[in-house]
Amino acid sequence: MLFDMTGTSLSKVSTDSFGALGLRERDDIQKAVAANIEAITPGVRTMVLAEEFGNWDGANRRIDLLCLDEEKNLVVVELKRDKGAHMDLQALRYAGMISTMRFDQAVDAHAKHMDWSCEDSEKAIRQFLKAEEDDLIALSDTVRIVLASANFSPELTTAVLWLNKQGKMDIRCVQMQPYAVDGKILLDVQQLIPLPQAQAYTVALREKTVDQERARIGTAVRPRVLFNLTIRDAFYPNLTRGGLMLVLVREALGQGVTPETIIESFPWRRDKLFLSAPGEASESEFRALYPNRDLKFFLDDSDKFIVNGKTYVFASNWGEHTLRAANIVKGLLRDPDDVCWEQAKDLPKEAVYDGYVIRRQENGAIEVEHDGRQLTPVIGVLRELAVQLSVSTRYASGAELNTQNLGVAVMTAINSL
Repeated sequence: MLFDMTGTSLSKVSTDSFGALGLRERDDIQKAVAANIEAITPGVRTMVLAEEFGNWDGANRRIDLLCLDEEKNLVVVELKRDKGAHMDLQALRYAGMISTMRFDQAVDAHAKHMDWSCEDSEKAIRQFLKAEEDDLIALSDTVRIVLASANFSPELTTAVLWLNKQGKMDIRCVQMQPYAVDGKILLDVQQLIPLPQAQAYTVALREKTVDQERARIGTAVRPRVLFNLTIRDAFYPNLTRGGLMLVLVREALGQGVTPETIIESFPWRRDKLFLSAPGEASESEFRALYPNRDLKFFLDDSDKFIVNGKTYVFASNWGEHTLRAANIVKGLLRDPDDVCWEQAKDLPKEAVYDGYVIRRQENGAIEVEHDGRQLTPVIGVLRELAVQLSVSTRYASGAELNTQNLGVAVMTAINSL
């Protein structure tokens, strides 16, 4: 509600409708919002990909504004001039239709909307996402919805609140109320759902629900991905994605590669690769220095790096691009052929063959006994057994397998007999 405050009096400014003011939904309201999309997407950087988007088979309806936010989520924006009846169901249908859109399709949609070449369109989107030219970009599976109207019925707002509560939807209701004042049209824009004061809590609650669901499903059907890493004669079994990257980065820094060089090799996450602090900083000092950061970094003392009088901690959250990143760090080493890894399986702990007993210790070390007598050097015995069992003694690169990996290969072959 808008008031005119002149002196000590308050007088209510009468609201108007877009229709009464002669404003049209598509030609006036939509064009103004498209040119100033931040007005209805507060707190989330957003760009308009297309207007009146309807590039799908079997449908004759169009999305008012198809947008993209800074987290690579597609955004369906539906606008109504006065009453927003049924716009929630309409937007849900649209969200479902574009949920499979790929990055190249988004580029094409933007190019057609702007009458640009696909190259210019892709460049504009990459600049918006702060992505480099050669970065791989995959759009998020999440499709956000923004409903903007002068009025929302209780049925619509109740449905939106219920859908958001399920934990998998992000639907926002933004009220646009016009006022005619002194020959001007003023627009009061207010986000009704979620309330701005509760938005952070709502988002956190939704993310927690999604994480819980992923954990419930993932622990039942999706095993954790682990890797066995070898650097020269050192063997690092059962590393997580983050652990694999940490060991590789430790090796690179030990060879004199600077943190700055590593950062420049990762243009898609330059500001999220390392955190630094002066001197020898503790975990509590890092948390004090970065109070607003979600510190997904290796903060244990044993995982920190001291370089040129600074303490560095390395990012611990690694996902689908881990192997691409690992190969980048490998390429920074003096001899990349010293390094190899493979996805870890259930590594055998013991195998018995023709009087030989081969055992793998918890630290990865291999022991070989024959008729109760421990044999050394182990690598020579393993190579002889590998020949008998037709087991390769070399990596794919041609380098000789080290003791740990050859021991695992020999035990696996024996247990498969």
